Amino acid sequence: MKKQTYKISGMTCASCSARIDKRLNKVDGVQSATVNLATEKATIEFDDEKLKDSDVVKIIVDLGYGAQIEENVNSDREKEQREEEIRKLRRSLIISVVLSSPLIVAMISALLNINLGLLHNGYFQLIIATPVQFILGFRFYKNAYHSLKSKSANMDVLVSMGTTAAYLFSVYNLFFQELMEGVIMKDLYFEASAVIITLVLLGKYLESVAKGKTSEAIKKLIGLQAKTARVIKNGEELDIPIEEVILGEIIIVRPGEKIPVDGKVIEGNSAVDESMLTGESMPTNKKEGDRVFGATINKNGTFKFEATKIGKDTALAQIIKLVEDAQGSKAPIQKIADQVSNVFVPVVVVIAFVSFLVWFLGYGNLTMGIVSAVSVLVIACPCALGLATPTAIMVGTGKGAENGILIKSGEHLETAHKINAVILDKTGTITKGMPDVTDIIVLGIFDKQDLLKLSAISEKKSEHPLGVAIYNKGKDELIVIADPDKFEAIPGQGVYSEIEGKKIYIGNRRLMNDKHIDIVSIENQISKLENEGKTAMLVAIDNDISGIVAVADTVKETSKAAIEELEAMGIEVYMITGDNKRTAEAIAKQVGVKNVLAEVLPENKAEEVEKLKKQGKVVAMVGDGINDAPALATADIGMAIGTGTDVAIEAADITLMSGDLRAIPAAIRLSKKTISKIKQNLFWAFFYNIIGIPFAALGMLNPVIAGAAMAFSSVSVVTNSLSLKKFKC
Repeated sequence: MKKQTYKISGMTCASCSARIDKRLNKVDGVQSATVNLATEKATIEFDDEKLKDSDVVKIIVDLGYGAQIEENVNSDREKEQREEEIRKLRRSLIISVVLSSPLIVAMISALLNINLGLLHNGYFQLIIATPVQFILGFRFYKNAYHSLKSKSANMDVLVSMGTTAAYLFSVYNLFFQELMEGVIMKDLYFEASAVIITLVLLGKYLESVAKGKTSEAIKKLIGLQAKTARVIKNGEELDIPIEEVILGEIIIVRPGEKIPVDGKVIEGNSAVDESMLTGESMPTNKKEGDRVFGATINKNGTFKFEATKIGKDTALAQIIKLVEDAQGSKAPIQKIADQVSNVFVPVVVVIAFVSFLVWFLGYGNLTMGIVSAVSVLVIACPCALGLATPTAIMVGTGKGAENGILIKSGEHLETAHKINAVILDKTGTITKGMPDVTDIIVLGIFDKQDLLKLSAISEKKSEHPLGVAIYNKGKDELIVIADPDKFEAIPGQGVYSEIEGKKIYIGNRRLMNDKHIDIVSIENQISKLENEGKTAMLVAIDNDISGIVAVADTVKETSKAAIEELEAMGIEVYMITGDNKRTAEAIAKQVGVKNVLAEVLPENKAEEVEKLKKQGKVVAMVGDGINDAPALATADIGMAIGTGTDVAIEAADITLMSGDLRAIPAAIRLSKKTISKIKQNLFWAFFYNIIGIPFAALGMLNPVIAGAAMAFSSVSVVTNSLSLKKFKC
């Protein structure tokens, strides 16, 4: 299967995007297709053995729209085209306003019984209304033709039908109706057709400008990238474009400069401002061996690093891609708008036709029949309906990205507002994940230094934070740590190693019990350490208990505040850990967690998530390690700590780029606010139509007023979405 994104041009309303969506999803070989009106993109997953990119493009083009693979779209060229489109709309709008203004003045003066001579001349009105109708309004005819050609109808069909009816009715009356006072005619609606087109152009212009603002988050992220890199080649420093950097090159960064690509420090140290990635304002200290990320800012030291990720593989590029994908996705709530859009235009045409027949045949009033039909057609344009959800999703996900909260799709953004239970992994999530050795207790024949040496060698190849802490302690005190002769990690229990003929187990009670190593005599010592919130790592050499290495992982400064905030929002908080119950409860007490899931093996974390889901809870799982990935995938919403492993981040639905747990309630609040905006948008989109159509059908709505209401419905929806930019996470 292949997943590809295409840039689509020519869509004007929800019916357009719904039509393309419907057509693509019917194509043999297409697994899923999502068309987004706001981003003007289609994301399609298809069998590349049955379909080619050119086939997909042809399908879209045959429907009357432009299409090309997004990767082939030059971003600068796309920006120029968008700006050119806005300029064209502005130019058309100005001309349309100039030509329509005399018609508006004539209409108002006629209502006031004031004769303005030339302005009331029917032939003069015909002359200035015709270019508005057929030159400035040509775009609507063209799009309507393509829509009808593919056996469907969209906004352009409604606008074209409505304005053409008003225009032709006026032409008929001008040439065939009885003259009144010479050249002053009755029942002319040139102002209706011209002003409707003017108002639609105004709405399209304002909508285009506003839609450009919804994707500002992406523009900001792209603007963060460095333009050049200072590489070292043959002992010389050369400034080259960032696009020319290759993997493995050595790059030097001086104070105040942007780091051009991702890499690993090989010489020097500094503090780096990573706020654009994590939202964390405090600079992060970097030393030899540490990772650095493109677009972050070096604060005070000079260092060299090796380029490990370039181009589309850098952290920033991945973030941009993730945000773009999220902005192009659909939220489940949008299905309402899609279902309505599929039948909306045909139903409106029927209502307009019935309205005309009732007035004409029932009351014998041709004029009111035309007026009511035109008003129905114009006010019912479903522009706002198609923009209600995607514009809010675009702004919401963009706002999240600005604050270090990366939401993978509109579906996850919507689900997050329903969360009522949060499971927090302990190590690396609630705690810093960088534990230190606090106690070394000798129990056998080996002295303290020998015990530390054997323990450090055993844990040298371990990836578990507790094992790493023991290895680091040994390295600090003994300088050189040899490799074990044999090493085996025992998930959820500890490690086994062989060193100089000695068989060594280091781990928890479960490991010792499984290996039938007696620890009854030291139970009081273990309990004492656990009551202090320390993890007791038991060391057995040749099946005899030989010592205890106690390790403590300190709690993050913000964990307690984040948990209090979640509970204040009515969300139940659980802590999950492989630690024994006593140690787990000591940590839980520090941060105020009441629900503790202790002694849970990595492979059983997902089961604990399932248990809560079966109780009817909407569960968010928050973790940072490889062993959290199954639980993250099982939860309704998986949240990965961005400082954790790539596997966890890949499995998660939302990534919190900083290690600060306060981003969890912030993400939930952002979701609630975004869904609130979507509901408001959908309400107003439906409100304009549900209220307006009956009034229009009853002849109580002037076509000009109907045009204004339709045009500003789209603008109000986009403006309401843009107000999300003021939301503080």
